[in-house]
Amino acid sequence: MEEYHTIIWEIVDEGIGLLTLNRPAAYNSINGEMLDELERFWQKRLYDMDTRVILLRGAGEKGFCAGLDIKYTLEHSELMQPIDFYNFQARLGRLNLAMRRAPQPIIALVHGAAAGLGFSFVLASDIRIVSTDARFCAAYINIGLGGADMACSYLLPRLIGAGRAYEIMYMGEFFSAQEAADLGMISRIVDRADLYDTGLEMARKMASRNPMVLRLTKEAINMNIDAGSLEQALNMEDRNQVLLTVISGVKSTV
Repeated sequence: MEEYHTIIWEIVDEGIGLLTLNRPAAYNSINGEMLDELERFWQKRLYDMDTRVILLRGAGEKGFCAGLDIKYTLEHSELMQPIDFYNFQARLGRLNLAMRRAPQPIIALVHGAAAGLGFSFVLASDIRIVSTDARFCAAYINIGLGGADMACSYLLPRLIGAGRAYEIMYMGEFFSAQEAADLGMISRIVDRADLYDTGLEMARKMASRNPMVLRLTKEAINMNIDAGSLEQALNMEDRNQVLLTVISGVKSTV
């Protein structure tokens, strides 16, 4: 059993895991302990063949995740040399890389505010289901940092196009669930009471498939989003389809 203090990991159905960011009193913001635990969590998922789909949510009523815990950062900043700041920054940002590297599709269940790194967690997920009160903000620029941070400048333009993505990063203003839907950033809007059940229903449909189907589909999406040509994208798809056909053929003879 995996033991954590700032996150909760539980298997809620066959092949489906639920990851809860669990610092509700601090708006589920990320401090040093949560950083350590999330790094360890995503590393374990790389080799987790039992979990096929991951649901991601924030605990409590206040919201999904407010991003970096500024109080924690300020309290520890006096102890940090420039190299320490760099390492801290790099580790935080690479949580989003770890989410994309995880072979399991991730369904984000978002209520309330998702700001800063919390916003990036939403972007790094594969599917986004949000409640009517969900709000999003690339808040980095509001605390004196660059608006391009925590993988946002990579992920957001690929989801919604460059024009609005640039505005969101430069302005640092909140936008609503409906605006996110209009931009094509999210899959669907539901009442908050229906958020978990909607995500679980979708996860069950996905988890009913061959786990290699899910893994190779995510791998192809990751590779082809940066493919240099249509031919490269087709080569990846062709490889996966032949491989899955062979796997299915072998299984059918057992």
